[in-house]
Order: sequence, then structure tokens, then C-alpha cells
Amino acid sequence: MNIKLVKLTSQYKKHLFDLMGEWTSADEKIMPTAIAINDYHDFDNYRIHLCRDKEVNGIVPETTYFCLDLDRDIFVGAVTVRHYLTERLLNSGLIGDGIRPSERRKGYASAMIGLALYEAKKLGIDKVLMCCDKRNVASARSIMNNGGILENEVEVNGIIKQRYWIDVD
Repeated sequence: MNIKLVKLTSQYKKHLFDLMGEWTSADEKIMPTAIAINDYHDFDNYRIHLCRDKEVNGIVPETTYFCLDLDRDIFVGAVTVRHYLTERLLNSGLIGDGIRPSERRKGYASAMIGLALYEAKKLGIDKVLMCCDKRNVASARSIMNNGGILENEVEVNGIIKQRYWIDVD
């Protein structure tokens, strides 16, 4: 597997449209939520709003990366790294990720989380909280593959969330 995390630039516009087109046609929730908030068709505005370097209205700074498969030159997923943990994030975590439907169950999520942990470490974060729905066994497995230890389960709006901690070394 030959992947890297990239920030969205104009050179990746086609990659983004391909990724989002597949996700949209699959008619399922797009993750991480940061890539679904704005309309990607307005590319310049979309790109500007993917990263936030200051806290605004209690929403922490975050950086969104796309996972580029270098061999096939496609985006296989995306990941958002929040720069610090607040009480508001205790049931969603510091890292949110998602793999496009056609690329799941190939090991990309585990590898992408590993790269995101490296980005978190560069921010000075030594312990990362990641959360997932209890029903999402594949997501839990990807988190555990990166050293995630289940702390507990909490109910959020009728959904059981699992909360995992990962020591970043």
C-alpha cells in the first residue's frame, strides 16, 4: 500500500469530485463530516473551509487531509485531525475518518489513521481519543489496529458510541 495524506489543492480537484461523486451516489453518510459540510462543487470555497487554524464559537482548529493512493492516483478516503480535545469533543474524538465505499476492507482505514496519528504527534498531541458507533465493527477494528484501547461506551442521541484512547509514540 503506497499512500500519503495530502491537503486539498487545485491539482486534486478531479480526485475530490471522483471521491465525492462515488460517496454521493452510494447515498450514505460521508465521513469525516468536515468534507460534507460545504458544497464541493464550489471548489475554491470548499477548499478554504476544510482547515481551521483558530477556535471559532467553541469549534477547535482542525486540519483535513485526503488519503491519496499514489499507485492509482485516487483519493481513497479522508481524515480530520482536531488540534486539541475539549469537553464538546468527548464523544466524537480528535480524529475523524472515512473511506470511500469501493475502497473499504482493504486496510486503508488502519493505514490512514496511522498517518493521522503522526500528524497529531506533530501538533504535540500524545494521547488521541477516537470514537465510533458500536455497530461499526470495521471502524473499531481500524482504531484497535492503531493501539486503540476501549475506555467505555456512551449513548449519544440513541446511538451507542465507543470511546478509544491511543497513545501516540
